[in-house]
Amino acid sequence: MSSHPGEFAALLTTVFWTITALSFETASKRIGSMHVNLLRLGLATVFLTVFSYFHRGVFLPLDADQHTLTWLAISGLVGFVIGDYCLFKAFIITGARIAMLMMTLAPVFAAFAAWVILGEVMSVQSLLAMIITLTGIALVIFTRSPGKLTGKNQTKNSFSMSYPIKGIILGIVAAAGQGVGLVLSKYGMRSYDSFAASQIRVMAGFLGFAILFLVLRKYKELPASFRDAKAMKWLLVGSVFGPFLGVSFSLIAVQNTSAGIAQTIMSLVPVLIIPPAILIKKEKVTMREIIGAVIAVAGVALFFVF
Repeated sequence: MSSHPGEFAALLTTVFWTITALSFETASKRIGSMHVNLLRLGLATVFLTVFSYFHRGVFLPLDADQHTLTWLAISGLVGFVIGDYCLFKAFIITGARIAMLMMTLAPVFAAFAAWVILGEVMSVQSLLAMIITLTGIALVIFTRSPGKLTGKNQTKNSFSMSYPIKGIILGIVAAAGQGVGLVLSKYGMRSYDSFAASQIRVMAGFLGFAILFLVLRKYKELPASFRDAKAMKWLLVGSVFGPFLGVSFSLIAVQNTSAGIAQTIMSLVPVLIIPPAILIKKEKVTMREIIGAVIAVAGVALFFVF
């Protein structure tokens, strides 16, 4: 691991995010996406605060300079409040497997953000990779409907969405939030401690959701959420593997390797999530969907690696 710390951190992040996607799908369907987001970021803030004391000897990241604090906070708002809110809503509508497939678009948005913010160059190869990724996603979300015979006329074959369009749009916005948030993290973090950086992002996200709860008066529904024992169990599992371990290791990854390579490895979740979706959640996954997921991830790899 010492020779490729960024790549190994990204691989662990992929495993963590597979676990957290399945956990938060279950919790979101029971108590709602906004409640899950607020509670899991609250738990993650506690985890990271305690860990920070043992890891760095301080509870809060007060040593962060203005540049680091500002951009990591913005990254937290973009990644959590915008990106993860839409992702968790997509969990409810399309399920974790399809929602995470849409997240393969995150490197595309990361590339555009890196071009604008970091001045990284986009190539013809990048455009080809985008087309391949979109092709893989299209294989999964579109279904070919055979034409119908009406009298002497045969209507042409048509294509329709296999999953609700609202869920697909939410997945796209979620991918944009993650991709842009990752680049903002890299820009703000520089050589700052990864776990402290994660703490700033999580705290900013928690504050953002807390404000939304007050504005929308969602706090009245929180007591009922706490009484759902099954939702709380999966919320705890997802919080440990998601905003605590997953986000922290993703920052270790981008700190020790290029944002593109890290995002490529972390985009493997749509492939890794297929076996548990079949074995645990008993989903019916077609060969076309498996091939589409593999093609989408291959497009991501071409986008950054070669």
